[in-house]
Amino acid sequence: MENFINLSNKTYIITGASSGIGRAVAHLANNFGAKLLLLARNKDALLETAKNMDSNTYICESIELTDFDNIETVIDRAKEKIGKFNGFCHCAGIEQTLPIRSMNPKNYQNLFNINTIAGFELARICSKKAYLSDDGSSFVFIASIMGVVGRPGLTGYSASKGALISGVHSMALELAPKHIRVNLVSPGTVMTKMIENALTNMEEEQRNKRLNEYPLGFGTAEDIANIVIFLLSDKSKWITGSNIIIDGGYTSK
Repeated sequence: MENFINLSNKTYIITGASSGIGRAVAHLANNFGAKLLLLARNKDALLETAKNMDSNTYICESIELTDFDNIETVIDRAKEKIGKFNGFCHCAGIEQTLPIRSMNPKNYQNLFNINTIAGFELARICSKKAYLSDDGSSFVFIASIMGVVGRPGLTGYSASKGALISGVHSMALELAPKHIRVNLVSPGTVMTKMIENALTNMEEEQRNKRLNEYPLGFGTAEDIANIVIFLLSDKSKWITGSNIIIDGGYTSK
C-alpha cells in the first residue's frame, strides 16, 4: 500500500533542528523521503540529529538565526547542493518567564528576534523565485497556545507568538497567488528538554497542577511533528492561514 504521505522529491528547511520539535520534524521528514537543510546554533547537536540519515539527503548549517544578514547566504549555498525548496518549518524559539516588572526592551527584542522576526525573514527569502520550487510550497511556523491564551510571567513570550499568529494570517493571503501555503501549529506543553528542565525546577505541587491542566497529559515532540509533516505535504494542499492547536485539551476547558 502506498504511503499516505510521500515527501520524496521534496526539499525543506528545518530551523531549531538540533533538539525538541525541530529534531522530531527532521527525523520524520527524512523518513518520508525529504531532503533537508537543518539549521541551529549547536553544530554537534545538529550532527546528532542527522547521524542516522543518508549523507546525500541533508545539509547541516550552524547559524544564529538572528544574524539576519547571513540567512540568505546559507540558504543560497544549500540550494546549489540540494535544489530549490518546497517550504520550511520554523521550529526555533526561546521562552522566558519573567514578571512584567522585571522585563526590559532587550528581553522583548530577544524573544521577538528568534520567535517572530527570524521566521518572517525565512518566509521573505523562501518566497523568492530563486529559492521557490515550481510545484508549490508550504511554510509552517511553530507558535504556541500562549499566543492565544495567557499565563503570568509570559508577557513577552506570548506577545512574540501572538504576533507570529497574526502575521501569518496576512502572509497566507499575500502568498496564496504564488501557490504557497502558510500555516501555524500551536502546541501546549510538550516534553522537550527545555520543558523538562523547567518542570524539574518547580515544586511538586506546582508541577502536578501544570500536568492536571492538560486532560490528555503533556504532549511529545513527535505529536507535533506528525501534524507538521501533514502540513508540509501535498495532502494539505487546501489548507492555508490556519493555526492548528495541539494541546491535549488545554484550551477546551
